[in-house]
Amino acid sequence: MEYQEFKKVVEEQLKEYVPEPYRSMEWDSHKVEKVNQTLDAINFRSKESGLNVAPTVYINTMYEQYKSGEDIEDILRDVAGVIVRAMKEKDKIIPELDFENAKDNIVFQLINTEQNKEMLENAPHREFQDLSIIYRWVVNRNDEGIASILIKDHIADQLGLSESQLYDMAKVNTKKILPIAVRPMGEVLMEILAKDGMPMELAQIMLNTLPAKEQMYVISNNIGVNGASSMLYEDGLNELVDIFESDIYIMPSSVHECIAISSDMGDPEELAEMVESINMDQVELKDRLSNQVYFYDKETKQISLASNNPNKRLDGMVAENRGRYDIEGPSR
Repeated sequence: MEYQEFKKVVEEQLKEYVPEPYRSMEWDSHKVEKVNQTLDAINFRSKESGLNVAPTVYINTMYEQYKSGEDIEDILRDVAGVIVRAMKEKDKIIPELDFENAKDNIVFQLINTEQNKEMLENAPHREFQDLSIIYRWVVNRNDEGIASILIKDHIADQLGLSESQLYDMAKVNTKKILPIAVRPMGEVLMEILAKDGMPMELAQIMLNTLPAKEQMYVISNNIGVNGASSMLYEDGLNELVDIFESDIYIMPSSVHECIAISSDMGDPEELAEMVESINMDQVELKDRLSNQVYFYDKETKQISLASNNPNKRLDGMVAENRGRYDIEGPSR
């Protein structure tokens, strides 16, 4: 089946795969603006509360499974099972939309401005260079990670919070909930090799050969999710300034992390070409952050664009240069 035919089958049949007691739930099939892309989504809602009581499931993801050879009935059965399990778990329900629930749980996320124009039209945000700071409400934390929802205009209105207030809260909360983590790239690679079975001693010999100031460093947070926002804080960057004894180039490897090197170690335009190549070949669209490279000035402690890569978008389409912004720039 082509995608549109597959989509129609899912919309018509998925509800038949959940047990009878759940078939009276409200059904909602709609488009969702996700980071860097628009997806076709399905939710079940409680008639009493009007809240989503199951995770959003994406027809696009189901179609990829179908194209890889999975039977459509098996896909629908598996998705229905996920929905039913979530319905039974009360901690999946979004908490009541009030200030007390939200104020200590609002955090930053960095996304690409050009690639997410439609999402940003309906969400409070602040521009930062070619990126935008958006806000997420962490609604659940456990050993497996965190669950969060994007704060759109209607949620901000219900909470009675302006963009400026969201920014001030997120600036404090993000460091508490998702502490900054700065690690040598060699250390990260050693862990990966050790997980693949290589003795740690051998991995150390292979990777731990460069002086500290000549190494790459990974900037993220303690769980490695949406960790690129850690570059908004001076703490980690100043730690690297002390190591490098120079200014810093920052390469956005994904929304989850950035790579930092001494400004003595490369040309920003060449680095930007490398970032774009890796984005297009190795990073999923949903995880791409930017094709640009940033410069951190150790004296002014400010980040600016170091490159002018013509590909401002992340899906291969060339977009017009929108200019350069700082963290105190346009917001809504």
